[in-house]
Amino acid sequence: MLASRTLLSKQTKALLSRQPVCFVHQGDYGNWGNTNIAVVFSGCGWWDGTDVHEGAYTMYHLSRNGARFQMFAPVQQQMQVMDHTRKQPATGENRNMMMEAARFSHGQGRMQMQDLSKLDANSFDAIIFPGGHGVTKNLSSFVKDGKDCKLQPDVERVLKDFHRSSKPIGLASMAPLLACRALPGIEVTMGHEMDDSSRWGNWPHSSLVQAVKGMGARHNVREPYEVYVDEKNKVVSTPTFMWETEQHFHYIFDGIGNMVKHVLRLST
Repeated sequence: MLASRTLLSKQTKALLSRQPVCFVHQGDYGNWGNTNIAVVFSGCGWWDGTDVHEGAYTMYHLSRNGARFQMFAPVQQQMQVMDHTRKQPATGENRNMMMEAARFSHGQGRMQMQDLSKLDANSFDAIIFPGGHGVTKNLSSFVKDGKDCKLQPDVERVLKDFHRSSKPIGLASMAPLLACRALPGIEVTMGHEMDDSSRWGNWPHSSLVQAVKGMGARHNVREPYEVYVDEKNKVVSTPTFMWETEQHFHYIFDGIGNMVKHVLRLST
């Protein structure tokens, strides 16, 4: 019986060693109880704002690791409103980013959405941008101008302020293009560099990778659950929904978790 248990233990360890890397959480209270993180949203919804999975997973992993966080969004109209059932622009609608992003809010106080113009880097230890097409439509003019895009003024300000203060910047899926535009020469990942099929999915947004390389950034190929850490610039990025999947959302969850853990590590 003892020999069987020993063999089973060895087999379990071997199996776990082959799984995608994901840090184990530190229980109900992590090691970063005094860490204060700003999370920036661009609306609510993959096609015209912040992806709901990436936004919620970010808050989950911050909470799980004992970090405090505050949510921010620009008080500004979205570029467009999308009908997410048809993936087409909705006619006759106009929505405010902060009002839409407030759908992520719960309760009062720190859990309420705040005006991005009031975000002061001196009050936070790090900043995180979840992904979604709001990055390319609302937080930047990428949809219109490509690699020569302009950033929403407060987005550019806070990115430069956190970088100047040597405070970590976390980025998911499309969000690295914001940092690449504001901070030339950084290193990021947005997944694969071509729209090639990979395990259980493909990479339909790889044109953004070519764009950030055109901005002067160095790109590193990673899988959706992995991260790339630019230790020098304290920039942490993960591909997540740059990868298209119908079933394996746990890889997106793991990617956000890995990004959050590295942001917290760099904030100490």
